[in-house]
Amino acid sequence: MISEQEQQQACATLHTVRDCLRWGESALRRGGVFLGHGTDDYGDETLNLLLHVLGLPWDSDPRLLDARLLPMERDAFVGLMTRRVNERLPAAYLSGRAWFCGLEFRVDERVLVPRSPLAELIEQRFEPWLVPEQVGRVLDLCTGSGCIAIAAACALPHAEVDASDISEAALAVCRDNIALHGLESQVRPLLGDGLSAAEGRYDLIISNPPYVDAADMASLPDEYRHEPVLALASGDDGLDFTRRLLREAPDYLADQGVLIVEVGNTWETMLGIWPEVPFFWFEFERGGQGVFMLSREQLLAHRAAFAA
Repeated sequence: MISEQEQQQACATLHTVRDCLRWGESALRRGGVFLGHGTDDYGDETLNLLLHVLGLPWDSDPRLLDARLLPMERDAFVGLMTRRVNERLPAAYLSGRAWFCGLEFRVDERVLVPRSPLAELIEQRFEPWLVPEQVGRVLDLCTGSGCIAIAAACALPHAEVDASDISEAALAVCRDNIALHGLESQVRPLLGDGLSAAEGRYDLIISNPPYVDAADMASLPDEYRHEPVLALASGDDGLDFTRRLLREAPDYLADQGVLIVEVGNTWETMLGIWPEVPFFWFEFERGGQGVFMLSREQLLAHRAAFAA
């Protein structure tokens, strides 16, 4: 915890950018905050919040380290750091913004903070598993902030992208981000439970659905408890949503279409339930696991197993 006395002392003694970065990193370490929403380093977390206060980009001139802050800037920074430590709020919720695939997104507690390894696939335009120019329609299920749908639209400019979510509150954030990137004519927000709002067939269905099992939900760090439970929890084994998706996806995929889904650490459970299914598990250069791909043909071949 950062006490009121510590806040007052910080406001009286912090003068430069360097001072703030040193104090902020120490405060995060002493407070034992959990990092897992886009940064894995206390220094980067502190820098993120300070640059937000100063309205500066990540690639700012290093000479700014010795620049003096205005009193209002210093006070705002100390206030954000205090909330980060005392309330365990993710930095993205404090700044109202996050980055995914190099794009900025507006976020708040209505949606998950973007952090999926799916970003690597999108940046590669899904090659070599798909031919980008042949992808005409994409569906992003459980879109939340819309980051996956919007990034996919930027990577596949000729594709129509549907962004579906069961939460109207989340779709409101998604609509804001679609407008932020000027993609109203390419990305369409849809309200629906699972595939209920999907229309026609898609060359690619991609999803970062809820997949946290009951045991992990009970032990989540406090930072994750600010995120919508609806976007995290998925039954005792974390696979309630994924089971439905595996059963229903073939009806919404084009003949050569594929399904790509992130299931996190429930991938081991899936291997135990469906050992005969030829899931293709991606490997990522920047880390992350638990993302599989199946073709429509494979989904149909094992539909009986998914229905059991």
